[in-house]
Amino acid sequence: MSEERESLNFIEHIIEDDLANGMPKKHLRFRFPPEPNGYLHIGHTKAIGISFGLGQKYNAPVNLRFDDTNPAKEEQEYVDAIKRDIKWLGYIWANECYSSDYFQQLYDWAVLLIKDGKAYVDSQTSEEMRVQKGTPTEVGTNSPYRDRSVEENLELFLGMKDGKFKEGEHVLRAKIDMGDDNMLMRDPLMYRILYKHHHRTGNDWCIYPMYDWTHGESDYIEQISHSLCSLEFKPHRKLYNWFRDNVYEYSSSILPLPPKQREFSRLNLSYTIMSKRKLLKLVEEGIVSGWDDPRMPTISGLRRRGYTPAAIRSFVETVGVSKRENVIDVALLEFKIREDLNKTAPRVMGVLDPVKVVITNYPEGEEEILEASYNDYEDGFGSRAVPFSREIYIEREDFREEANKKFFRLKLGKEVRLKNAYFITANSCTKDKNGTITEIQCTYDPLTKSGSGTPESMRKVKGTLHWVSVKHAVKAEVRAYDRLFLDEAPDAHKDKDYMEFLNPNSLEVIDAFVEPSLQSAKIGERFQFQRLGYFNVDDDSTSEKLVFNKTVGLRDSWGGGK
Repeated sequence: MSEERESLNFIEHIIEDDLANGMPKKHLRFRFPPEPNGYLHIGHTKAIGISFGLGQKYNAPVNLRFDDTNPAKEEQEYVDAIKRDIKWLGYIWANECYSSDYFQQLYDWAVLLIKDGKAYVDSQTSEEMRVQKGTPTEVGTNSPYRDRSVEENLELFLGMKDGKFKEGEHVLRAKIDMGDDNMLMRDPLMYRILYKHHHRTGNDWCIYPMYDWTHGESDYIEQISHSLCSLEFKPHRKLYNWFRDNVYEYSSSILPLPPKQREFSRLNLSYTIMSKRKLLKLVEEGIVSGWDDPRMPTISGLRRRGYTPAAIRSFVETVGVSKRENVIDVALLEFKIREDLNKTAPRVMGVLDPVKVVITNYPEGEEEILEASYNDYEDGFGSRAVPFSREIYIEREDFREEANKKFFRLKLGKEVRLKNAYFITANSCTKDKNGTITEIQCTYDPLTKSGSGTPESMRKVKGTLHWVSVKHAVKAEVRAYDRLFLDEAPDAHKDKDYMEFLNPNSLEVIDAFVEPSLQSAKIGERFQFQRLGYFNVDDDSTSEKLVFNKTVGLRDSWGGGK
């Protein structure tokens, strides 16, 4: 076996075998088929990456098809959001398709199945059908309406289509085998009556095809060569093939390629839920501000939080393609965005928990402009002007009156370097009546200016602090996010609801100060706040009020780092 073949994942092996067994390469066609009933989330990125990745590898078209068969839950907003997210990830689809485009063809095929005695109209209640279907260990029993005549079934089905019946009064079922070990094969539903406005077809239809009937036949209509889906659909494959093979009898002359369904493990992420229904509940109950809340695992939420397409694609590639379900540690996703932003984000200064420092021997009223590189070790980032004055802000945690030898930040009688500026020494501090430090008095060494080349500036000192000039500081709102759930698998508990594991401290809003170069920062721009983490400009930001989201810290605080 060649090294190239050994490097293929199991789906690529299947495709290579099909090509070796005579399938023309021009017949390769893939699709990504989301239902527009919510926003795409990080779990979908694996399916997106697999399908579009295969399209790129084999130079084959990839359709974006919306499986829009449930007007009660689907909206144009979701269609638009899905298209926006896929484009943002960097993928381009060959054709934009909708299952609703095939409603007439699906109906016509259903009529043919009725005529062939392979489908019938059932008039039982949903509860009666549930009981009649049996259990995994007990075979089902036939519906009392299973042996209706072809003529009666056709008349009833037409009446369903023409709106002559109430919702739930009748359904169309495939006539397969009520004793099949696979319960999905026990006369599955094909159509139900729904008087709902459809976002594309309006009120043209009042019967809507079920997912299992629609999905495979949509693949067939589009001549998809390999229908790729996650493992929970593996039990559906037998039904997928039954529908496909029966329809193939009617249309093989014009649609010669029957698709194959193959399954891969879905992407499960720790401290996250992937159910669109459960995510919608978070939105509807106001737990989050919307589908694009930066705490949400949606692609829109990740984008707003500051994640990049490159980081997400790298994450998906690292996770890989497998047949076995597993849970990926969210720390891997966070590592990927750190890795990307470390290379691409300009370094600036902001102070989130400020305490004032007064440099007592710096001339009052004087200020100077320092030249500061955006990245110390990378070319091409350029520099910006940073003003310096007698009063500055530093982080409160960067000062202690007394500390042990392992504390290399500012303490009384010790010296630190101010990034891009001077060395300062703490001499005293002022406290309020509660003992909180309100001001630190320091002196500076004017010969230690960064970049001056003086022997004093080359003196070694262990601590370097970021800072912002009080006079020039720009106020900003910083939104610091923690994980939305405190439990690693919040929806895996049978005895508890996932809402019980919500993190009450998942969002902290901070009044911060940032350097003036950020006054002109645009929505979506990403920065490293030196020593603090990576931040981006939120959609709510305006020229009057800057708003930054904390994308991720510099190190994994959940892993014990600080």
